Amino acid sequence: MSQPSEPATIRLLCVEDNADDVELMAIALERADPLRHYELTRVDDAAGFAHALEGQFDVILCDFNMPRFSPYAALQILMSRQSGIPLIVVTRAIGEEAAVHVLRCGAKDYLTKDKLGTLPQIIERVMNERQRARDQERMGLELEAAYRRLKTLSARLVVAQERERDLISRELHDQLGQTLTGMVIHLHAAQRTDNAEVARKHTDTAMEMAQGAVEQVKTLSFSLRPPQLDLLGLVAATQWAVQRIAEPAQLAFKVSWRGDEPEKPGVAAAVVLRLVQEALTNIVRHAKASHVTVRIRFLDNERIGLLVVDDGVGFDKLAMLGGETSERNMGLRGMIERTELAGGRLQIRTRPGKGVRVRAVL
Repeated sequence: MSQPSEPATIRLLCVEDNADDVELMAIALERADPLRHYELTRVDDAAGFAHALEGQFDVILCDFNMPRFSPYAALQILMSRQSGIPLIVVTRAIGEEAAVHVLRCGAKDYLTKDKLGTLPQIIERVMNERQRARDQERMGLELEAAYRRLKTLSARLVVAQERERDLISRELHDQLGQTLTGMVIHLHAAQRTDNAEVARKHTDTAMEMAQGAVEQVKTLSFSLRPPQLDLLGLVAATQWAVQRIAEPAQLAFKVSWRGDEPEKPGVAAAVVLRLVQEALTNIVRHAKASHVTVRIRFLDNERIGLLVVDDGVGFDKLAMLGGETSERNMGLRGMIERTELAGGRLQIRTRPGKGVRVRAVL
């Protein structure tokens, strides 16, 4: 048999110059609401009220007619302290005009002392209203924080897009552009010469350069989105990408996976593949590693986990990522930004001489 739960305790600050009236309120509350425990604390002047506010109270019950204090003075003190404790006026008699005025000044409700039986319901209502106000304020703060994060990510998205466009532009200019320019030069040379043998050599060279241009286009296309991702899935595309980057660098590698791969790769799969490409490129360029491990986990709700581990020289994470964006940290920052923009999170664990572990969940 389960034990009955302890009755909830509601802490009331009673601003009242008559101790007997506070006792009457305690009795009325106990009779009307026996399932709750009401803890009443009495004060009767401004100094006592201000001192009592150092504690924690759920509701303030304030008499309207007191020689040394008033609900207006209490509301002023609450406002100056930016306190949200609701105040209920409890008095023997109050005119309609006075009741309306005190409500406009910030009181949450009023009650005459001959109707104390309804006090628990009023207390319950004003406490619920305060909780709703707190929830709305919290949601407002969360929404504001989310909006700030969105603005930051939007700005970073523009930077990331420009960075990728710059990279593609350099690839086209430095490689494909120069190759095509060389082709044009050799074709013009072949056209101008009267020597058939020289013309053939220029034409053959132009053909070789054309084949090289085709390979460069394939390479650039693969770096943007490997066709294996759509044709064979993420695992096969990852194996191909790792092999393509690691083998020329004589880097031993292992690719493993767990879970059921979806039939159609989504956005997360494309991001995971780009992360693998960027991580492998960084390892080949900077890590001086001999082995790399890539692990993929297919999680619920179409989420994907990724782990890339190398046995290289590692680096000082704070020094690398703490400063401005540079050639040294552009790849790592790009990985972090790409993951966050896709709604995921990425963690990097490393230290000098201990390799690097990159973990992402998307």
